[in-house]
Amino acid sequence: MAADNSKSARPRVALFVTCMVDSLYPDVGIATADLLEQHGAEVIFPEGQTCCGQPAFNAGFRRDASKVARHFLDVFWPLVRDGGIDAIVAPSGSCVAMVKHSYDILFADDEDDAYQHKAQEVSRVTYELTQYLVDVLRVDSTGASCTAKLAYHPCCHLLRDLRVDEQPRRLLSHVEGARVVDLPSAEECCGFGGLFAVKNAGISTAMGRRKAHHLSACGAELVAVNDVSCMTQLNGVLLREGHRCRAVHIATVLRKSEAPQGEEPHA
Repeated sequence: MAADNSKSARPRVALFVTCMVDSLYPDVGIATADLLEQHGAEVIFPEGQTCCGQPAFNAGFRRDASKVARHFLDVFWPLVRDGGIDAIVAPSGSCVAMVKHSYDILFADDEDDAYQHKAQEVSRVTYELTQYLVDVLRVDSTGASCTAKLAYHPCCHLLRDLRVDEQPRRLLSHVEGARVVDLPSAEECCGFGGLFAVKNAGISTAMGRRKAHHLSACGAELVAVNDVSCMTQLNGVLLREGHRCRAVHIATVLRKSEAPQGEEPHA
């Protein structure tokens, strides 16, 4: 059910902040909220939210993932049902892909039909940040400025699962002063892949080094990404390999008036 905007055309958005942003990179959550508010949305933060269930789901622990996903739906579904929000927006392609696509799999054989319905309705109004800015709010330029040489790395879930690619590129192309450079083999994975980086550390590191080589080759000083997990992976490799380039979340690029310095990897 859509929110009643008869008194105001201002959309009401629930911020789905994601686990890693909440725990490690709260500035990305703040930048996301600022961006949405700067472009006309009213942002609320449902404090009961935790994880969407993606880590357990990807690891094959369906029962555990279902418990976590049910809690996620219990938090966000009432807002959708009662028309309290127009959309759920997250600064993460992978978490949005979990809600929009993997919940269909997770709840396909669920004995409780109510959760299948909740998942379908919540999925319908869930967006990745740049997708919502461009496709719903009709934003082309956020008014941001940046003097760095800037590359864009399309994160796997965003590109392959959500099919979102033109939107972040369009927003970055309008960042004043930025020298946007083409990243060679941009569509190659950075090597994170959630548990892939843990269980296949050697391959993951090699993939990260290859990405760092391409960033160095194109002369990028910053590389914008839409997932802090990929940002962590890239910064870990870039730092260890001695590269000047740093990965930054796209929300901080689009919000800030000065070039962000990049996030150092967390242990």
